[in-house]
Amino acid sequence: MRAGAATASVAAAVLLGAGTLVLATTTGTPAGGGGARPAAAARPAAADAGARPAGEPARSRAAAPLVIAHRGASAYAPENTLAAVDKADALGFDWVENDVQLTRDGVLVVIHDTGLKRTTDAEEVFPDRAPWAVKDFTAAEIARLDAGSWFGPEYAGARVPTLQQYLRRIGRNGQNLLLEIKSPETYPGIERATLRVLGQEGWLDREHVRSRLVIQSFGAGSVRKVHEQRPDVITALLGTPAVADLPSYAAFTDRINPSQASVSRAYVAAVHALKGPHGKRLQVNAWTVNNAAQALRMARYGVDGILTNTPDVVRKATG
Repeated sequence: MRAGAATASVAAAVLLGAGTLVLATTTGTPAGGGGARPAAAARPAAADAGARPAGEPARSRAAAPLVIAHRGASAYAPENTLAAVDKADALGFDWVENDVQLTRDGVLVVIHDTGLKRTTDAEEVFPDRAPWAVKDFTAAEIARLDAGSWFGPEYAGARVPTLQQYLRRIGRNGQNLLLEIKSPETYPGIERATLRVLGQEGWLDREHVRSRLVIQSFGAGSVRKVHEQRPDVITALLGTPAVADLPSYAAFTDRINPSQASVSRAYVAAVHALKGPHGKRLQVNAWTVNNAAQALRMARYGVDGILTNTPDVVRKATG
């Protein structure tokens, strides 16, 4: 279903967030430089809920959750494009989430699906290349694709950005990044490749590592690899591990990021009772929350952050 543009309904945004991330409860032992953000006074007061640094000590019970623009402000611009992060910036949100995958020639690109069909015109441009998997195309081929027209005619010609292009844009905007490594089992070595590009672009310096970057994945082994290769980087595990297994995950991750449908007050408390590899309380960021009722429920449960396609709606509800 195609979402609208700036006038997209919240219902369309819910469809974008739900059903594209499939979660199975995890049990057992886990498997193996941008510019500074303008001063707060120069930003809209309502943006404060989206501006808390990732490395800040645990928030008070009364504080609003951090609001993270999921794939950019993806209810209002095509997901994972530069237009989506610019829209999040225009709305006053410092934190954006994206997804990275590897092309056939080893270039990191920002796209959610492992296939190109849903959010690009790959089927028309390359009619004989089904099933249009990202891994089967070179970066130059993907750069030819239109990644905006599916969302709305005003975004015709938007491209699938490389991670380098994406980092430079959010760096220019002064935004922070929650980066998801997609399907690591499909892309051997993607963790090292991701860290290499982050380092080349100045995102592994002390400022970024302390408060502007988090790397997450559904793959516990992938999260562990990131932690082993760069122990200073803040990491997050997507999913809802069993409470009994949380201590084993706390050895290599700083966040547990579950689907909002699986969150309870007791689960948040169980996560908060543990400390991660950096000696700080584990945090919980829930996804994908796109309406006021869900946002208020997450805030009541005490989550630290909320991933949303409609960050303005969540901020209004919780701020």
